This record gives sequence, structure tokens and C-alpha cells, in this order.
Amino acid sequence: MLRSQILPRNALACCLCLMTTLLPLLSLISTATAANVAVSGNTKYVEASTPDGAAIWLKDTRKPALYTQNFGDCLGSSLINVTRFDAAYYKDNMTVLFHLEGNTNVANESLMMYIGVYAYGENRFDLTFNPCSAQIYSLCPMNRSVPIEANGIIPVSESDVAGIPPIALSIPDFEGQAILRIFANSTQSQVGCYSAVVTNGATFSHPAAVGTVLGIFTIIAIAASFATAVYVNHIPTTRTHYAHSLSVLVVFCVFHHIFFTGSLSVNWPSVLPAFWSNFAWAGGMIYGESMQNSVNQLIGSNRGNTSIVGAAGSGSAAEDLGGGYEISQIYKRSFSTLFRPDANSLSDRLQHLRSVKLENHLAKRTLANTTEGYNWYGTPVKPGLPLPGNFSGFAGTLAQENIPASNAFMTGLLWFLILLVLVAAAVVAFKWILEVLVKYKQLNENRLAFFREHWLRYTAVAALRATVIGFFMIVYLALFQFTYKGSAGVTAIAALVFLVIFFGLFGMAGYACYYRLHSGSYAVRRDRIHFGPKKALGFVPWIGFELENHRSEKTQARSSFGSVPWWGVHYVDEDAQRISVQQDEDYIKKFGWLSARFRRTRWWFFALWLIYEFVRACFYGGAAGHPMTQVFGLMAVEFIALITIVRLRPFEGARLNALMVYLLGFSKVATLALSAAFDIRFNLARINTTVIGVVIIVIQGLLAGVTLIAIIFGAISSYMSVTRDREAFRPRKWEPYRERYFAHLEKSAPDVPRVKPTTPIPEAPKEPYFRVASVRREPKIEDSEPDCIDPASSRTSVAPAAAIGSRTGSRRNSLHSAQMSSSHLPYGARSHRTSWSTRDFSGWQEAQHSNRSSHMMSGSRMRGKTSEGNLRDQIDPERVRTPARSPGTAVPLEVRKQRNDKGKEKEAPLDERSSEEARA
Repeated sequence: MLRSQILPRNALACCLCLMTTLLPLLSLISTATAANVAVSGNTKYVEASTPDGAAIWLKDTRKPALYTQNFGDCLGSSLINVTRFDAAYYKDNMTVLFHLEGNTNVANESLMMYIGVYAYGENRFDLTFNPCSAQIYSLCPMNRSVPIEANGIIPVSESDVAGIPPIALSIPDFEGQAILRIFANSTQSQVGCYSAVVTNGATFSHPAAVGTVLGIFTIIAIAASFATAVYVNHIPTTRTHYAHSLSVLVVFCVFHHIFFTGSLSVNWPSVLPAFWSNFAWAGGMIYGESMQNSVNQLIGSNRGNTSIVGAAGSGSAAEDLGGGYEISQIYKRSFSTLFRPDANSLSDRLQHLRSVKLENHLAKRTLANTTEGYNWYGTPVKPGLPLPGNFSGFAGTLAQENIPASNAFMTGLLWFLILLVLVAAAVVAFKWILEVLVKYKQLNENRLAFFREHWLRYTAVAALRATVIGFFMIVYLALFQFTYKGSAGVTAIAALVFLVIFFGLFGMAGYACYYRLHSGSYAVRRDRIHFGPKKALGFVPWIGFELENHRSEKTQARSSFGSVPWWGVHYVDEDAQRISVQQDEDYIKKFGWLSARFRRTRWWFFALWLIYEFVRACFYGGAAGHPMTQVFGLMAVEFIALITIVRLRPFEGARLNALMVYLLGFSKVATLALSAAFDIRFNLARINTTVIGVVIIVIQGLLAGVTLIAIIFGAISSYMSVTRDREAFRPRKWEPYRERYFAHLEKSAPDVPRVKPTTPIPEAPKEPYFRVASVRREPKIEDSEPDCIDPASSRTSVAPAAAIGSRTGSRRNSLHSAQMSSSHLPYGARSHRTSWSTRDFSGWQEAQHSNRSSHMMSGSRMRGKTSEGNLRDQIDPERVRTPARSPGTAVPLEVRKQRNDKGKEKEAPLDERSSEEARA
């Protein structure tokens, strides 16, 4: 705990002033004061010293390292009306600047004052002093005839600020409070309390810059979506392209999720409301001075109870603020610090008096304000806002916009009505701009003819679509107004708006479903839910479930380790020839603003989405003030919704499914799970809550960044859609992407199950083996040639006539030669034809000529033979000639006699080459 001893030193100085030895010294200090102040034009400088002792001059209007901003009354019935309360810590010269202004109705009262500085829930600096001892004469004593005005510059040492970590001077949205308490000495009771927020100037809140960028991207998304809807050449085709453009509903769902997370009634770290303020415009929380004044007049003095939603309201008693106080300790501390035990010598007391006298003189010259360049201070917060530095609940989130929680519903409703008017006016203006361009021949008369003809329908559909986008916001704000219990007139308006929005949209959604389904019937079908292993995110082992009828549609179902009975409602369409909802032009014209972006089999998802958004709004608004009910109830809802939507994948566009189903669903569940730690019952250290808050900012920041990237790609795809009829496309480098995009549209529009290619099961490698199952002879080429040996006569080969004539010509030798010529072949074997030479071919021709002559002569002789017997025995061997070769007859081999090793003769067949040599 850090304690400054400077102002009590002033009390000690007052005692020392009684000593006459200090009078000359005080005059010396007065002359030295002027030497330490420099004025250059309108800029004032003060002298300081560096750590090595060198003197430097610093601007009096420079930015402090830490300073206070807006402040509020934390007592509720303060006897002092403080109009300015600020303090600043300067690290460069180790001083604390203090300002106080106000007035009172108390006639005469002596006071005791206490200042405490808290950082991340812990006391880092406190000071108790008597204003009279500190030379604050406007409070010594306090009198209604004297305006209160006090200022001071308090030097501090390194040990005094050692408890403030260096990161506190640079971390965004430093979480700190400065509390001023004023006590009346006559009653020793608290008569005034004011709290101011302490900051270092670094913050995540940049609504002017970040909010503008987000707004520009949103306008781009609106323009891209509208362009795909008005470019109509064929209604079903237009619906397909519109379904793949980025949905403005999805964009606002992301922004609403981020901003309205602050509706949970928990004690948020300061970084989160600052970050969410960049998205406040999407939730209709846009501050306007004139609008807020009008709402205040409507509300009157009944501003509800801010404590209901978990926030400490300004103007109400907060006795436990900063950990509370003990009056006995306040007065005991004040008395004990008058005599400092560490001031052991008179020289220390004199040096301290010199420093204090100099700093007080500098501060008394003027009360710094914005006209002199010093603007590091705040103003009193407006009625209905929570105390500065308190960020609990939706009231703490709205405090960043200076909008009281009592004004939230009317502010959101007014901006929603303004949005409807702007949307309708933009559509009408676009129509008449087209007509002017057509009239002056700047636009083809047939261009956008469908839109120009049905512009009234487009205007109504645009307003209805905007109502669907704002459904969650309006319903939540109405339910929050019921819980907050503010003005009766505002509550009545909220009830009326709630009924109109609720029954209007649900009535239209119900009629849209009835219009499509009324011609059919419903049947209850028995089914089973199978549980089996699956991979989450592609690699995490998980347990999945699947309906029996879905398993039957697949060629290869997953394994199941259990099932439970189930029943499903099945729609039976009596008109089997009716076209699908995506091809029904009449349905698209009437209800396309509800169903156009969803898949063919999920066209009804808009009704389920409205129910889901209504349940969320009930938990956020209806359960305000019950943080655990909100957090854990919403976690259950979001978890069930995430599983259901992942299972359904309702959007036809892949980008919408990725953004809406996966990223947005994960962000909702993760944010709620982390937000549970902010409940005050867990009493988590504020530094730890800040770390968790930064994690939430990272998750939601990534979601917002992906949304902006999706808007860019959605604008590009919309440009491709509206130029689909052009042959020349620019830029040409995008032509392949355009073709792939159109192919993707054609593939996804029918919404039929994808047939996964079956991968063949790899066969095990075969080992070497041999097996003869059967043997069968197939006909060969030789079987059909006339120069092959007949199988029936393969054992009897007869030599040609020419060969016989050249030899002995005896019958015995001829028969013996024929037997020997084939004895070397096994039974049934065939002698194949060898390659022929030119001489062989000439000999073959002569043999053919001889055979024809022989057939003619032998035929005349055989006609007279009538006896049976062997034809070969009846024919004279001397007159036998080799007949013409029949198919299958082999060429006979000639034989010759050779002598073996013992000198005996033997017959050996001649091959073709040997036969040619023998003939030669």
C-alpha cells in the first residue's frame, strides 16, 4: 500500500511555522518560486530534474502518465456539490496534481478529507489530511458563502509509487479508481463521496475509427447482396447467386454477438466494454445529445434501478466502494501523521517545507482548464449512468457511450426506425435514379427491367429483411426494459413493439411454411439413433450419432456400438411432380426474403432461427440481474444450437456455413464459458479477469476479422454473379476463378448427397506358386494349313516319289525308310514345317504338279477294285507316288545310312539342310 506523506507534511509545516526561526526562510522560498516558473507566450513550463540530477523544463499542459476522467457521486446525498474533481500523476517529475471545485449549502463545518487510488481492485495510494493544514482555505472551514476551490501539487518518491507496475502506464484501459471522501468533524460522519475513473489514455475504444471501418464494410456487404438480388434474368438462377453472396444477416449476427455479450450481469474487466464500444452502432446504441434529451423528457425522473443489473449507480449510496472505510481509522490516521517519525532533523523539516511551499505556490497561480491546454480531466456523469470505474452488466457497457440503461430501449428503437426509413428510401431512390438514366439514354432500357417493374415489392422485402436482422436486438431491448422497471410509458411502448415484432415475424414465418407444406401430410416414422466413433475436426476421437434412415442411404455405414429408439415426423408430399422450393418462382417472389439463402432440404430453417434468437433474447434480457442463470442457461442453448446447426449446415453458400455455423458458434460458446469467471461470487482477482478479458477480445476480434475478409470475398463473388452474362470479364486473371465459382454453384444448387468415390481395397502381395488346373488343346495355325501331317497318319510317313526314284526303288527299303523316318518322334507327335528356301518352293511346285498327274492315273485303276481290304496292300508299291498333302500331313524326312563307332551301319534322319546337301 502506497501512502503519500506530503499533505500531512503541510500540517507539520503549520506547526513549525510557529517557530520564529523559519520566518526568514519562508521569505527566501517565496523569491525562489518565481525562479522555477517559466512562461513562453501562453505556454507555461515547470522545472524538473532527471534521474542524474540535470534540470529540464516541462510543459505544464503535457499528458500525465495516469489521470482521472469522469466522476460521479457515490454517496447519493452529498452535502457538497463537486463540479470538478481530478488528479494526475506525472512520472517525469514524480508529482501528483490535484484539483477540486464545488459549492455547498452548509453554513459552517470543519472537515477531514481522504483520497484513495485503486488499481485492479487493490489500494495503491491513499492519503488522509485536514484541508486547513493543507492550506485549502475554501474548506477551512467549509462555508456556503465561499466557493470551494482547491489545488495542489504533491511530490512523490519512488517508494510511494513502487506498488504501481510499469505496465499500468501503457496497458490499454487501465482499470483504476480515485475516490474522494469528505467527513464532518462535528459528527465524524461522511458528508461527501465522489469517484473518478483513472486511465493512462491507452484504450481499445476507438468508435470513430473502428466503427467507421466496420460501417463501410457493412455497406459493401449490403450493396453486394442487393446487387445479386436485383440482377434478374431467371429467378431460380438469381436465387442461386443470391444464396452464395454474403448475407447481411450474418454480418449483423456477428456484430450483435460481440456487443450484446456485455448484457450479461457480471463484473466486466475494463478492457471488454472499451472493445465492445466499437460495435455499439450495430446494436443501435449511438449517442446523440438531442435524442437523449428527448428520451429523458419522456422518461422523467423514474430511471429505474441500475443495481438490478449489477452496476453501482451514480447518485446512490455505495458504502462498500473501494472496500469501504472505518471512521475510527480515518481520524486516528489523521492525528498520527501530524508527527512524522522519519523526520528526525530540523533540516529535513525545512527542506520539506521549502518544497511544499514552492509546489503550492505554482498550483495556486491558476486552476488549469481546457482554455489553457490542460484537458486531462472529466466531468460529472449524467443521471442514470453507473459510477465511473464500474463496468458491471449492460449498464457498464452502455456507460462507454454515455447512454443510461433506462434509455437503452428507446435509443435502440429510434435508430431501428431510422434504419427502416433509410433502407426503404435507398431502394426507392435507386429505382428513380435508374429511370433518369434510362430517360437520358445513359442506360439500356432493358437493364434491370425486373427490378424497375417490381420496385415496390423490393422496397417491402428490404424493410422486412431489415426487421429480421433487428429481431434479436428489438426483442432483447424490450425484455430488458421489462426487467429494468423504468418509466411506465416506456415500458408500455416496449410491450407494444414486442407484440408487433414477435407476432408479425412469427406469423409470416408460419405462413411461409404453411404455404409450402399445406398440400401434403405428416406421418410419424419409427427410427433409431446409432452411436459410433467419429473424428472431430478431422483428427480428434469423438462420439457421433446418426439416424437409421440416414445410414440406410449410405453405401457404407459407420460402425455402431449402440442405438436407442427414436421417432421422426416425416412430410409426405401428395404432389410428386411439384418442383422444388428453389425452382418455385412464385414461392421465391413471396418468401425468398426468408428462405432464399438456405439449402433445398433446409429451406424451413428461417423458422428455427427465429425461435433460437427469441430464446437467446429471453436469457439476455429476461434474466438480467441473475448472472449464473444467464451464463449457464445460454451455454446450454448455444451448445445445443451449435451441434444442431453443424448437423444441418443450413446455408447453401460454403462461406456462410463456415462463418455462421463454425466460427460464430464457437465464439458464442467460448465467450460464455469464459464470462462465467466474472461473477462476483467467484471473487477472482481483477488482474486475472483482465487476462481473461483479453482472451475474449482475441476470440471476438478474430471473428470480426474473418467477417471482414468474408465481406471482401462476398463482394468479389457478387461482381462475378452480376457479370455472368458477359463474355468479356475483367480482370482476365480472375477468369479461372470465375469458372470454378460457377461450377461450384451448379454443383451445390441441387443439394443432393455427394457420392464418395470408393477406394479399392489393396490386395495382399501374391507369393510365387504353380498350379495346373486343367489342360486343353486349342487349334493352331498349322491345323488349317495343307502342308501339315494328318494326326491319323502321323506314324506313317511316305517318301516323295522323286526321292524314291533316286534310291533303290525296292518296296522293302521304302517301308523301312518310312518307319525309320518317324521312329525318333513319340506317338502322336507332329513334325512342324521348317522355314522354306527358294529351292524348296520350286521343288514343292514340281511335286504338286506330279501329284495331280498321279492322282488321275491311279484313280482310273482303283475304280475296278471291289474287294475289301487294306488299300495299301492292293496298290503296287512300285507305282506309289506321294499324294497331295492333306491338312495335318507333315513333310516326310529322308534317311541315310551312317556308320557308328563299331563300324556298323545305321539309318539316321536327315534334316532340311542335310537333305539339300544330299540332293546336291
